[in-house]
Amino acid sequence: MVKVSPSMLSANFSKFGEEIERVERSGADWIHLDVMDGMFVPNITIGAPIIKAVRKNSELPFDVHLMIEDPIRYIDDFTKAGADILTVHTEAKGDIMGAIDKIHENGLKAGISLNPGTPVSDITIYLNKVDLVLVMTVQPGFGGQSFREEGIPKIEFLRRYADENGLRYDISVDGGINRNTGKRCADAGATVLAAGSYLFKMDDMSPEIELWHGF
Repeated sequence: MVKVSPSMLSANFSKFGEEIERVERSGADWIHLDVMDGMFVPNITIGAPIIKAVRKNSELPFDVHLMIEDPIRYIDDFTKAGADILTVHTEAKGDIMGAIDKIHENGLKAGISLNPGTPVSDITIYLNKVDLVLVMTVQPGFGGQSFREEGIPKIEFLRRYADENGLRYDISVDGGINRNTGKRCADAGATVLAAGSYLFKMDDMSPEIELWHGF
């Protein structure tokens, strides 16, 4: 079954905890939380204190996407805040392999992410160490962007690579995900769909999430 991880970047931040509860009631599998530092990407969003504050609002896994430079500095903070999965970017400055190791040492699942312009070959050195690969199908930093087609062959490559090498990692896709692009990503081999604005514009996202589970 395809997992659905609604991206809280598109939620109503004035009632963030309630929005997380709404996502859980809607049948989502994970909660996708985007952390931006204003350096790796131009925008700034939430940090560990906010995640800690809303951890009580849901028992779903917190799928935390770190769009930050030198992420190893903050692994302990996000672990204490209640993250279950921490994903770092291959393009970020700092010791990315060390960050992945530290995530695992802290008992969390580790992910590696790549931007649309980054060749998938840049992350193969991490694939035998991670639990998740996050394929960005928009340039990270802002919500509501259109899906970029270069993500599809990356998903296909990652599925083949896992099958050929006996690896077990989730393939997540984030950016411009809707019913059409989500189905195409699932058909290509994605196992997790991180969707924001498309889902949050619905008063009730439950029927859509149920549909996506069947992709």
